[in-house]
Amino acid sequence: MNHMQQIPLGLEMPKVEGPPIYTVTEINRILKRYLEGEPLFQYVTICGEISNFKHHTSGHMYFVLKDAQSSIRCVMFRGRNSTLRFTPTDGLEVYATGAITIYEAGGIYQLYVEYLEPRGVGDLHVAFEQLKGKLTEEGLFDATNKKPLPFLPRRIGIVTSPTGAAIQDMISILTRRMPSIEILIAPALVQGRSAAASIVASIDALVKWGDCDVIIVGRGGGSLEDLWPFNEEAVARAVFGSPVPVISAVGHETDVTICDFVADLRAPTPSAAAELAVPLAAALQQELKDMEIRLEGAWFRYYTDGKEKVANLERVLNSYNPVGVLRERQQRLDELSNRLVSAMDRQLTGARQDLAMIMQRLDGLSPLAVVGRGYGIVSHSETHQPIVSIEQVQLGEDVDVMLQDGTIVARIGATKPSRLDRLTTID
Repeated sequence: MNHMQQIPLGLEMPKVEGPPIYTVTEINRILKRYLEGEPLFQYVTICGEISNFKHHTSGHMYFVLKDAQSSIRCVMFRGRNSTLRFTPTDGLEVYATGAITIYEAGGIYQLYVEYLEPRGVGDLHVAFEQLKGKLTEEGLFDATNKKPLPFLPRRIGIVTSPTGAAIQDMISILTRRMPSIEILIAPALVQGRSAAASIVASIDALVKWGDCDVIIVGRGGGSLEDLWPFNEEAVARAVFGSPVPVISAVGHETDVTICDFVADLRAPTPSAAAELAVPLAAALQQELKDMEIRLEGAWFRYYTDGKEKVANLERVLNSYNPVGVLRERQQRLDELSNRLVSAMDRQLTGARQDLAMIMQRLDGLSPLAVVGRGYGIVSHSETHQPIVSIEQVQLGEDVDVMLQDGTIVARIGATKPSRLDRLTTID
């Protein structure tokens, strides 16, 4: 079928012989009207890989869809791409739906995209992974940034819907576990397009004016679309920026959101969040009683051990007591003194005995002893040299004869040989 003959062009053809002649603008306009008048091109879905993606400062998105052999230019205006939950990137395979037309100024046909969806996975899944990767690189999920929960919080702030079942469960559990706990509810939308902004506003309100020790952010279960506000970047940054520890309690245990990753603690359910936020008062009281018993036992053992240590130290100190040492030394001195006296006595006794024996020997050798037996000692009167032979004297010489009680001065009148010599000779 020749479509060019069926579509009214609305142009006045030049009256010339032969084929008509058009300007560049005219031919582009003809092609544009042709494409716009063909229903096939007014709503078409094209599958391809994104390349040369550019998000212009005007808000419009420009990119090329390509496959192994061909490519087509695409544009998605700001009014349409503002609803995208994910960010198109080069290399991402997508389904692009829209109308094909001609860009007259460039003579280029292109696809005006109305809807864009990732191929193989949903746009929410892609948006989730993209934001998760972005925040991971920024360190919002790092364990070093997690704030610890207080052991005994005074006031709990809760960001959730005030009409849902989750809030009733949390209030019931919190008051049962800790009757004295204060609960401050910051109502928020937890579903729909306005939910993310509402959640952020409630978190900010609790941080600024709530004076809370812990904040619980969450809601009951639902589909991925229902829970999507907790995957928004604004909510993630509000949770991360809170100086108050935040517990994320979104959906059921199998539901995982960006809020769970960035929060200081993730609870599988809102009820579990309430249990994690406060300890059980009855358990604390029992623990206090147990601690009291253990403390008394420890104190008794400490007292007993201390008393025994004091006794041991006292014995040690007594062993080093200078009075006792002095007494012991005095006793030892007395013993040594007695031993010294005894030794001296024995020494003196022996010395006396030795002296007596020596004196006896000296007496036996002393000339005085000889004199005492009736003998006399003869010596020259002038030189006092002893005379032991008659040859040592001259007749008429004076000699001294020492007796026991005095000395006799005698003169030699005569000499005669000793009888002992004759006796010796006879022998």
